[in-house]
This record gives sequence, C-alpha cells and structure tokens, in this order.
Amino acid sequence: MEDSENDHVMSEIHLGCPPTTIGPFISRFTFSSCPLLLDPSSMIDKDGDLLLPRRRRTSPSSHGHGHGHGSSFTVTIQHSITSTLPDVGLQVWKSQLVLSDFVLHNMSLLNGLVCLELGAGTGLLGILLARVAKAVFLTDHGDQILGNCLRNLELNSSLFHPQAIVNVRDLNWMSEWPLQVTHADPKPFCWSFQDFELVKSASFIFAADVIYSDDLTIALFSMLKRLMSLGCDKVLYLGLEKRYNFSLDDLNVVANGYACFRRYIKEDALCDHSDKKSFFVGNRIDLKQIPQYTQGYDRGEDVELWEIRYVR
Repeated sequence: MEDSENDHVMSEIHLGCPPTTIGPFISRFTFSSCPLLLDPSSMIDKDGDLLLPRRRRTSPSSHGHGHGHGSSFTVTIQHSITSTLPDVGLQVWKSQLVLSDFVLHNMSLLNGLVCLELGAGTGLLGILLARVAKAVFLTDHGDQILGNCLRNLELNSSLFHPQAIVNVRDLNWMSEWPLQVTHADPKPFCWSFQDFELVKSASFIFAADVIYSDDLTIALFSMLKRLMSLGCDKVLYLGLEKRYNFSLDDLNVVANGYACFRRYIKEDALCDHSDKKSFFVGNRIDLKQIPQYTQGYDRGEDVELWEIRYVR
C-alpha cells in the first residue's frame, strides 16, 4: 500500500537521534582514512589463514589547504529526524552513505572534473565531491530542501577545494531541460546560461535514494535521457535501497520501486549493442570491494550501487 503524503517516515541512519526533537537537528559524520574492507574473503591467504588487516598508508593531500585525504575528517549535517514523503530530502539515507564510500574510494578519478548530483537532499555527497571536483551542481526540488542543502554547504565550506565552484540548483525532473533562463527576476536556486554550459561538460552524475516512487523513477529516467544526451559522455553512479511492501495484487512482499527501476536498465553482460534504439546499460558494483569509510552505519543486504551509461 502507498504511504500517504502526510505520513512521516524515518531513515534508520537517524535512529539514535532524540525522537522528541522538532525542527532541524545536527549530526556529524566521520569519514576515516583507514577504512574497513568488508569482503571477508580478502582477509584469508592462499593457505586459508586469516590475514590481519594492515592500515594502508595514505598520502597527504596535494592541495595544501589543510584538509588532506590522508586524515579522518568530519562533515556536519543539518537534517530532520522524520519527514513526510515529499520532504525525504531533509534526511540522510543509507545508500547516500554507501555512495559516499564509493566516491571516497575513487576520489582521484574526480580531480578537476564537473559533477552533477540529482536529488542531492542534505548535500552530504556534494560536500565530499567538492573536496576535489572543479565544479559541483547539487540539484533537488523545493525551497525547503534546497535551503537546508545550502546551509550544509555553508557549515562545511572549509572542507572544499579552494577553487571548487559549488552550486545548489532547483531541478524538477518533470520540467524541460535545459530550462528556460530569464534574467528578469532571478529566483533563488535558478540556473544561468553558464551553468548549462558547465553541466554539458559534467563527466559524472550521482544519485542516491531516489528510487522509491514509480512516478519519480519514470521522471528521473526521462531527465537522464536529456542530461546524458548533451555534451560529453556521462556516467551515472546510482545508489538505491530496495524497499519491500506487501502487495495485494501479488499477495506477496515485493520491491515494486526496484522493479520499475530495473525495467529501464539493460545489464551490460546481456546487452546487444547493435540495437538501433537508445537505452541505459548498467553494471552492478560489488559492494564488498568498496571499503567502508563512513563510521557508524550498517550497510545491510538491500543496498545496491549501479554504474549506468546511456547508449545513444
């Protein structure tokens, strides 16, 4: 059954927060330079003996601005403890932390690039991207979510690369793309012509916890078609958590939102690239190969991370 839009939902990431708190709450997320590698098989040598994990030495940052990637650091996030469904962007969700681990594990690939995040929510992932990227666009929809995201950027700006351009922009997936830009009365979080030119050169798109409503999933892939058809080739990294509901139609527990998502994706191994139509091709990333840099959360079994390309 569908939740009504007024029902309150709560991310399990916030379970330790005091339930009586009304209004914004501050949480601190610590990211370690000595991550836990989660694949137990990598801890056993060829004789079957357990290998004790050695802390890998990490080189200090070459940026010279006092926030090297060689040390642990903390991100301060203002969020709600519960929210209605339309405002879930006011909370931190599990697959955002998994995608954060992935980004931290691949930081060197993002040096000096333009990155775009869809459904940026609290801005946690964008703050990590801003440590190395040339430009980051954090996009979501609705002034309350965007305002909270902007506040989190202000709280963590000391972590950014000094030259990074970091923008918070309103992007409704049901809207046109590129949007009509008028300079008559610029609203907060609106796009400029320069923004559109920069986004064309974005190599990477990120999205986490945006798969939960079929209408939104359909709108998301419609927007992705337009975004990924413009400018340079783009790769989408998408983190999701399968959410199960009892279905009266199936008389079973099913992950309906996930099923809708999978209808859009052809798995690379099963793909016939001679197809004349455009399509999305995806690879599921093995999370056991991604160390856990984020302290204090349990990934569970239902989070997936996908690498998705658009074949034109």
